[in-house]
This record gives sequence, structure tokens and C-alpha cells, in this order.
Amino acid sequence: MVEHKIVLGVIGGSGIYAIDGVENGKWVKVTTPYGDPSDEIFTGKLNGLHVAFLPRHGRGHLYSPSTLPYRANIYAMKSLGVTDILSISACGSLRQDYKPGEFVIVDQFIDRTFARKKTFFDGACVAHVSVAHPVCGRLGEIVRKAMAELNISYQKKGTYMTMEGPQFSTQAESLLYKDNWGCDVIGMTNMPEAKLAREAEICYASIAMVTDFDCWHPDHENVEVNDIIKTLMANAVAGKDMFKKVTEMAGLCRPNCSQGCDTALQYAIISDLEMVPAAEKQRLGIIAERIFNKELK
Repeated sequence: MVEHKIVLGVIGGSGIYAIDGVENGKWVKVTTPYGDPSDEIFTGKLNGLHVAFLPRHGRGHLYSPSTLPYRANIYAMKSLGVTDILSISACGSLRQDYKPGEFVIVDQFIDRTFARKKTFFDGACVAHVSVAHPVCGRLGEIVRKAMAELNISYQKKGTYMTMEGPQFSTQAESLLYKDNWGCDVIGMTNMPEAKLAREAEICYASIAMVTDFDCWHPDHENVEVNDIIKTLMANAVAGKDMFKKVTEMAGLCRPNCSQGCDTALQYAIISDLEMVPAAEKQRLGIIAERIFNKELK
């Protein structure tokens, strides 16, 4: 069985990457065929593991959920050798028992976004990857064990409703997602991030931090940004501790993902590779490099 060197990426807020103990930390500028990522990427080693932190909205929070350069972000991570991504984001709760201050290890998504580029394969090369199981169960299990060991309050699964934003939900929408669609949490950023990570053959786990009850709850007022920020700041320490524990538990190498995340393109590209223009292969670059190189051998 082939062992792969792990490079653990984190996409999240600025409070997450400021972790003590990162060795040889430096900000790295990455350019991609899909534009610039949200920010430079902070790289280094933590507990012997190579890590890469990307502020999702940029330092200073300059990108809204709709204007985030999702493709550039995932491409940049891939270009730095990232094999596994932890996505850490804020969310609203659509359940009474998923309380503000808790973490949710997301296992499913409903994607209701409409203003974003959702695939790398929008040119002269067609691919259809499976996202039936959109997150990596292996990576999610490591996160679960880390949280349990640290006594962090968490929910082991949840369906994440991804809305376009940047406005919060109407009450009618919130009740629809909660009562009719059976969603557990709601946020704005994990799609198309998870889909693009799958196309890039990167294992992806989503950890959502509950900040509020959206606007469905009769005993809580409407969502306010100040309240969200207060809860996020309170959760920042737990988020950092969780990530440090994951780097301790993940090991430095791993075999191929049993779920197939890192071979997702194996049978997904249906275009005749000999007819894909060289410019398109160049644009796709490291995303489909493994497949194109195999064809040439």
C-alpha cells in the first residue's frame, strides 16, 4: 500500500491560523490560473506535520461569501501539496439541541448557492465527480476523536444548508430549511468549497461552529453580526486546540483514502483526453495533472 506524506490545510478565520508552536512559519504568495486566492497562505510545521493556513475571507475580511475566489483557494492549496483540508466556519443552528458555542462535524450539504463558479471543469474538458458523500469520513473521524479527547462540545454529524447570502435568511426560509428540508445548520461558505476539493482530489472535512439560532427560534432575536463575532472569539481557543490535537493524531503519512477522495478523478473525466486542447490542460494544471500524465505514459 502506497503511503502519502500528509500536508494539512486549514481554511478558516484569522483567529485559527494564529497558533502558537508553528515552526518556520511564513506567508507564501500563490498565483493560480483561476486568479489570486483570498490571501497569502501561512505555511510551517506543527507537531512535525506540514500545515498551510488560508484566511477564507482574507485578512481584514475583504471577501463576501459570494465573491470568494473558491477555485483559486483550492488550487493554491493543491499547489502547495495539501492532501487534507479542515474547513472551519461559522454557522447558524436549525435545531434546538445544536446550541451556540458547539461544533458540528458536517457530513452532508444542501447547496443553494447560485452566483459562484462551482467547478474547475468549465472549459473543453468535462468531468463528473461523485459528491454523494461530500466530506472525508476518515478525516472527520480524526476530528471527532480530537474533540472528544479535549472535551469540546460537538455534534458528530449534521446537514449543512449552504445559502448564497450575504444577507441572512428570512424567517420563512429558515423554517423551510428546518422543518421541511431537515437541515441541521446553515452557512454561506462551504459550497462550492467542498465540491472543488473533491475535484482536486483533496480529502475535506467541515467543522461548523454554531453562533446563533438563525431566525426561526421564537425565544431568540434575529441574527446579529456582533453576537456572531462574540461567539466566534469564544470558540477560537477551542478551535486552535482542536487543530493542534488533529496534527498530533493524524500522523505524518497515510495510505490512499478509503473513501476515494484522493482518486476522485480516476473515472470522472469523460472527455477524450487526446482532444482536450493543450491550453485547457495547462489551465487545469495540477487539478488533473495525475490523469493527464497517466494518459501520456
